[in-house]
Amino acid sequence: MDSLPEDAGAGPAAVLSRFRRDFHSCLTARGDEIFELAGAVLCAGGPVRNLAGLSLAAEHRRGHGALYDAVNHGRIDVARLRRSLAGLPLPRAADGRLMLAVDVSSWLRPGAPTSPGRLFCHVYGRGKGQAQMIPGWPYSVVAALEPGRTSWTAVLDAVRLGPDDDEIAVTAAQVRDVITRLIGAGHWCEGDPPILVIFDAGYDPMRLACQLADLPVEILGRLRSDRVLHFPVPRRQPGTNGRPPRHGRELALADPATWPPPAITTTTETTRYGTAAAQAWDRVHPRLTHRAAWLDHGGPLPVIEGTLIRLQVDHLPGDRAPKPVWLWCSAIGRTPDELERLPYLVHAGRISAGAGEP
Repeated sequence: MDSLPEDAGAGPAAVLSRFRRDFHSCLTARGDEIFELAGAVLCAGGPVRNLAGLSLAAEHRRGHGALYDAVNHGRIDVARLRRSLAGLPLPRAADGRLMLAVDVSSWLRPGAPTSPGRLFCHVYGRGKGQAQMIPGWPYSVVAALEPGRTSWTAVLDAVRLGPDDDEIAVTAAQVRDVITRLIGAGHWCEGDPPILVIFDAGYDPMRLACQLADLPVEILGRLRSDRVLHFPVPRRQPGTNGRPPRHGRELALADPATWPPPAITTTTETTRYGTAAAQAWDRVHPRLTHRAAWLDHGGPLPVIEGTLIRLQVDHLPGDRAPKPVWLWCSAIGRTPDELERLPYLVHAGRISAGAGEP
């Protein structure tokens, strides 16, 4: 990072050189030392286990005293850094749309009982039933996804969740801010396909779709297999008396007897999972009540319609038994061609058929 010339010409080197200057301008106190510290972290040969070790890196040209001074007294203009990240070139899907993924990443702090704002963070273990709850700081992270099978992402924003925060409300505000910055940077213009925002099963995609309905986004989220949804109310017959219902036929994800024939059925051959079969039901919505997040909602509760998708594959890596994955997308009126592309978007969003239950 430090060896990059100031004038790197064109191409990726020029983008990195420009971001390097922008990042340095975001450092408002102890900037030179924080800049060198960031270079030492990026160029470290392995995991960074202590700060003092970074002072021995070639990219760090100051003593360890300056390192601790930067950590204790350094300042970063976070808003400016977020704008700089939004202005970078971002990966796109094959159809040209942006794909964003939102998830929580925890910074575990079990040995810091005096650290403020710690929460119990869910940590997966090696095997079924081995999950643990460890004290730490959860961060909501928004990243732009690369197409295809890759672990590279472009992190655009991170917000720490506090003990009193409504996670869905914080996430909706965070996504709104990120989308606004991306539009301001020219990554989306009128006539472009909507930005796809992908969530795992820990989120409520219907509520997020309602809160972000005024933005050019499509919400795609994984559902728990015990959810119960509803179809639209059928056409009212002439001469019918009484108050019209707001919800139609019930569809319980765990009860196949309640599933009507899907509106769309597609199959796609994959190299990793065999045949991926997708079924879709259009205009499916949850039955909302004046409880929990909707307790203070004024007026009639909304009917939030979307496309329900069931994804089933032949096999998983390691000969594991595959479980079906249920997805809900805020877009309605999907065509078979659009549905065939969704499994690949889902895989790119790290919501693959091997995820199973949350």
